[in-house]
Amino acid sequence: MALLLSESDVRSLLTMPIALDAVEKSFLHLADGTAVLHSRQRLHPPNGAYLHYMAAADSVSGYMGMKLYTSSRGGLRFVVPLFRTGTGELLALIEADYLGQMRTGAASGIATKFLSRQDARTVGIVGTGLQARTQLEAVAAVRKLERVRAFGRDPDRRAQFCREISAKLGLPVDPAASAEEAVRGADIVIAATTATAAVVLGKWLAPGMHVNAIGANFPQKRELDDAAVARASLIVVDSITQSRQEAGDLIQAFAADENRWAAVRELSEIVAGRIPGRTGDDQITLFKSNGIAIWDIAVAARVFELAQEKQLGLRIPLWESRG
Repeated sequence: MALLLSESDVRSLLTMPIALDAVEKSFLHLADGTAVLHSRQRLHPPNGAYLHYMAAADSVSGYMGMKLYTSSRGGLRFVVPLFRTGTGELLALIEADYLGQMRTGAASGIATKFLSRQDARTVGIVGTGLQARTQLEAVAAVRKLERVRAFGRDPDRRAQFCREISAKLGLPVDPAASAEEAVRGADIVIAATTATAAVVLGKWLAPGMHVNAIGANFPQKRELDDAAVARASLIVVDSITQSRQEAGDLIQAFAADENRWAAVRELSEIVAGRIPGRTGDDQITLFKSNGIAIWDIAVAARVFELAQEKQLGLRIPLWESRG
């Protein structure tokens, strides 16, 4: 029987430390070739919702699967079917909205761990949606933060975000009047928006900053202007193959010089110690996150195992003999 896990099940089981550990290990397995993935594909029927799908397998953990989701004006709906690599057995069907928020945050946390200055204490974040919350939670787990400045377009939502995150993380989270005010002077910058045009400008960046840009994963979208990308001396992505398809920040910035892709590095190489991350306190580093399926499978596997231990979820009979 497969295990059906609801959003409430996932929320009761999944913590940021669990997600951080799972995602970091997934990078190690990508680096040594024991994990493999397929980049996101999108199906867009005329006048219909988008169907997005991406897949990965990890021979060390013994899990494989996909993240499937739809997006439309009515919202997004996420699910992860999780399989056993050795037998092809369907182990679980997991509602994956919160799981996706946590794995995306965790990936930025790992990037921050390896790319930001050790003494980074302040964060400027542009975006105050659901993804912004787990971004800050993950970064706060890997750096001893002292202050956050947050900007979102809606003043009421911005103020509420600051109150809630301040209470959750136990540190001052102050509303900023503009994206520039949030970014200037920060040690770590996070762009977590649905923007189609740049919301973080290169002229605001200062030596020593680390930038996590997580919002734009369509070629026509971007959160960073050309100058912001150009000022980064180290540009890191989750997958070069997938980034060349959908990382609008880089696709647009590199349009005039395709050779600039040769300098882009994958985070898995840095996590595994194959290449250095930050090499100087004055460097500006950039992690352009698109989201890759191995994170979903790694975190889904942990959730499945915890659900088994705690006997959560609903068992559903599939492909079983009816006698």
